[in-house]
Amino acid sequence: MLRILPGEVAWYVTGRFYAAADGSLRDAGYFLHLQGVDGPLFSGARGEATAHLTFLAEPFTARHVQNGDLTLGLDAVGDFSVYFQADPRANFCDPASFGAGDEVARFRRVAVVTGASVGSGSANQPLLSLNVFSARLVSSKPFTLWGRRYDFRALMPNGITQWGTAASTPLPSLPGYTSIIPFVGSAITIGGAPGV
Repeated sequence: MLRILPGEVAWYVTGRFYAAADGSLRDAGYFLHLQGVDGPLFSGARGEATAHLTFLAEPFTARHVQNGDLTLGLDAVGDFSVYFQADPRANFCDPASFGAGDEVARFRRVAVVTGASVGSGSANQPLLSLNVFSARLVSSKPFTLWGRRYDFRALMPNGITQWGTAASTPLPSLPGYTSIIPFVGSAITIGGAPGV
């Protein structure tokens, strides 16, 4: 298995931010691409229900700072995990379903995550929302996909830096949530000596 070089694309993911009625946030989703993995990441047509690799964040809280028509979100340091689902069954109507299967990697955001929402469009929703964060690999466990063995520790031992772009229109909500926003994330690997 080849290690991904520092600064190379590590992955593309898509998911949804869930704002709960108690004020906490979490994100859940699945991998569209994981560099270094041969073969499809899906058991059928691409989508959450067929995704073998999913992710789920621990709930966190965010503080906001207003600067003109910029709304800055400062998310607390926290963990998110990657799961291998041999029998995919994730469903965006049930965020916890993205945490099914075997946990094959855990990442920890290394600093406060800053997100920016720009302006206000229809229904007072932002015209554009972006964020960026770095996360170190805390733990990993090998997994086998299509007969080949992989390990996040070998692929990206130091972790990743990810840029995210969120949709400007929220989706219909679910019981217990006040807002659900789709997003896409693009990550590159962090260089240097292997992480802890």
